[in-house]
Amino acid sequence: MTTASTTAPAAEPRASLRERKKLATRRSLRRAALDLVAERGFSHVTVEDIAEAADVSPRTFFNYFPSKEAALFGADPEQIPELRERIRQLAPGEPALEALRTIMVSDAEAAADELRELSGDPAGWLRRMKAARADPHLRAAQAARMSTVERAITEALAERLGTDPDTDPYPALLAATASGIFRASITFWAGAGGSMPLGPLVDQAFRALAAGMPEHNVLRHVTGNVAERKEDH
Repeated sequence: MTTASTTAPAAEPRASLRERKKLATRRSLRRAALDLVAERGFSHVTVEDIAEAADVSPRTFFNYFPSKEAALFGADPEQIPELRERIRQLAPGEPALEALRTIMVSDAEAAADELRELSGDPAGWLRRMKAARADPHLRAAQAARMSTVERAITEALAERLGTDPDTDPYPALLAATASGIFRASITFWAGAGGSMPLGPLVDQAFRALAAGMPEHNVLRHVTGNVAERKEDH
């Protein structure tokens, strides 16, 4: 909390502009990584290549990403501790699954905005990512990152629930399920060309999970409509 002063109004726009420039550079690096890997293959792209394509120095690249794998996936070292804190603190007293639903819906909407900014066509992004995953090193890197994310979710859920994840399997099961819902939803959304909002899709998936994932649920009706529209075209 700060007190009002004559310098406060001028300082806030400068900070906002700085954050916008950082976001623009980050997305430029991700876009360059996606384009180059799609064109040449992952093993034939270097950090220097990505930095040059984004018109920044390799040193600047490492201010944003620790590796070319991280640039491709959009991995941000700050995201994991922030995610842990949100899971621990959001809506105290509410079921853990409800807190996860709220967080994942918010993250899905942010991811959809970034992917549209990166490539315009979500289906095009998905094709490029599938091609990139043909590289075994990249598949291993992605698996390692997902394991790190799921472990962070597990630990945060365990703390929220007041349990030990080494003796109680529930936090790990819920973390793996939530992660799977997010991945499956974003893959479906991108494959459908972003023809429906990603946030509500993730929301319906979590609601179906909370209902026990019955065979006939609202989620399947919603996604079925997307499939029908694709067939009509």
